[in-house]
Amino acid sequence: MITTTPSVSKQDFKNGTGWELKPEGACRGAVCIPLPAGTIDSDLVQLEDLAKAMRLPIVHDSERSLWALGPASSGGRALSDVQAEFELPTLEGTPFHLASLRGKKVLVYAWAPY
Repeated sequence: MITTTPSVSKQDFKNGTGWELKPEGACRGAVCIPLPAGTIDSDLVQLEDLAKAMRLPIVHDSERSLWALGPASSGGRALSDVQAEFELPTLEGTPFHLASLRGKKVLVYAWAPY
């Protein structure tokens, strides 16, 4: 989102980022990020406050009087939720079910030598 002011209306924020500001926080679909009290109390919201609370990058070009609020993930490639049901062998050859890690954050790294 690029704007010429450091504060925008809630509707402009939604239009520019896809995040809707609700009493429960910033929401996009089923994903909501809780926000500190006072962050969205008025119709105008401060981009720097939202960027900090949502862990979004923000830059200000004072020469051109522009603010740019970055995306939530690099190229939109991060998944907020996924259910994977597969089994892999351990180094000892015994089966390991990925579902046994349900409720924990898991990074699956795939590599191929070609």
